Amino acid sequence: MSQEVVSGGPPPAGDVRAVAEPAPGRSVARALPEESRPAASAARLPSLTGLRFPAALLVFLNHSGLPFPVLRLLGDDGAAKNWLDVTRYTGALGVTFFFVLSGFVLTWSARPADTPRAFLRRRLVKIYPLYLITWALAMWLVASATPARTAIANLFMLHVWVPRFDVFTSVDVPSWSLGCEALFYASFPLLYALFRRIRPERLLYWIAGTTAAIVLTPLVAYAALPGTPVFPPGPLLGANVSAVQEWFVYFLPPVRMLDFALGMLVALAVRNGRWRDIGMVWSALLLAGAYLLSTQVPFLYAQRSMTMIPIVLLIAAAATADARGRFSLFRTRTMIWLGEISFAFYLVHYIVLAYGRKVLGTTVYSTTATAFLLTAMCALSVLLAWALYTLVERPLTRHFSSPRRPRGPVPSPHATV
Repeated sequence: MSQEVVSGGPPPAGDVRAVAEPAPGRSVARALPEESRPAASAARLPSLTGLRFPAALLVFLNHSGLPFPVLRLLGDDGAAKNWLDVTRYTGALGVTFFFVLSGFVLTWSARPADTPRAFLRRRLVKIYPLYLITWALAMWLVASATPARTAIANLFMLHVWVPRFDVFTSVDVPSWSLGCEALFYASFPLLYALFRRIRPERLLYWIAGTTAAIVLTPLVAYAALPGTPVFPPGPLLGANVSAVQEWFVYFLPPVRMLDFALGMLVALAVRNGRWRDIGMVWSALLLAGAYLLSTQVPFLYAQRSMTMIPIVLLIAAAATADARGRFSLFRTRTMIWLGEISFAFYLVHYIVLAYGRKVLGTTVYSTTATAFLLTAMCALSVLLAWALYTLVERPLTRHFSSPRRPRGPVPSPHATV
């Protein structure tokens, strides 16, 4: 979920260089001056920062439409079904976007002289303080009945490794994805060292192979894993799958690391001039079309296989737009600000939804009243996210990301040896 480079606002003048459009058929990197290539500088990616909030909002919408008593507000069964039909896979889309984005951004912004220890320290400081705060908040407000063993596993981000629905969705439901991210971060230094050794002309083959593995993962689950017991919310979601099949395809960290690795490979392809950019508009249209098609395929394929390629295209297109100074709606101050608080929003929104339902009791509401309540809950989530970002995430990230002063006296520039 987290992003290694998050711009603090629109890049200063000269930070993103405008360059001429490439001739037809030319790759992105070859169209840029040598000094403007992403590989040559830690180029900011404000559009990717801006895209983070829509992805987090998709997760919010998905959770708002789940037909569970602890969440449901809509009293009209027909309206509730229609809302579920629209939002059934938006959460999966948002999470998959974040996983691919993590791999892309960490690779794009990798520091040549960085050490695994320094990298992991920054990632830990980035995600765990907020995780700990929201864990405590969830335990207090909505998850006090969680068994101690499960709560402790959740505290250390280990719950996602247990193939039980009541465990990997425990405490703060979205927290399972942080267990995946923890594995991604621990593996990144080694993966980056290995992937950098791939010859540029072979990167597209690696991308194709990784994409194929992702698309075919549900086939493995259907063929090799037992079809019972049924995934607990499956009947409500229209998912005829077992709990272990769903866990394997959607939750298991080593399987989801394919998403992260794909993001890394695409970042290398973009900066090595091996990527054909189709632009953000076409990428977004393809993503919308793929999402519509996902409603017509089996549940496990719909969750990530159908939308993976358009997600990759959109992320690469947004990065290219920033590197080449193209117009982007997601580079505005408002979108960048929302993107910066999106991690906190992601962690806190489910607590707001579940606690809101708890406070409101068992009352159900009309469509208009539900829309008002969900808007208020979203606004409250944004407000809490802003507070967490301002008071916790940003100060800690800035402190631990700042270059450390060398110990001892600094030699004079005129000193000779």
